[in-house]
Amino acid sequence: MHKAGAFIIDAGGILSHAAIVARELKKPCVIGTKIATKVLKNGDLVEVDADNGIVKIIK
Repeated sequence: MHKAGAFIIDAGGILSHAAIVARELKKPCVIGTKIATKVLKNGDLVEVDADNGIVKIIK
């Protein structure tokens, strides 16, 4: 988790464990994607706009 640039989570809320850890580590977090774990793979390069809840696959 320390190496991650951001957290992208399929389900949960602002009080979920992932959201709490992201805040503690001062990392951006997008929650509620529903399909991120099906679409993204380890090592994918993504752009995360956590303010607007947008995740873009770059490579």
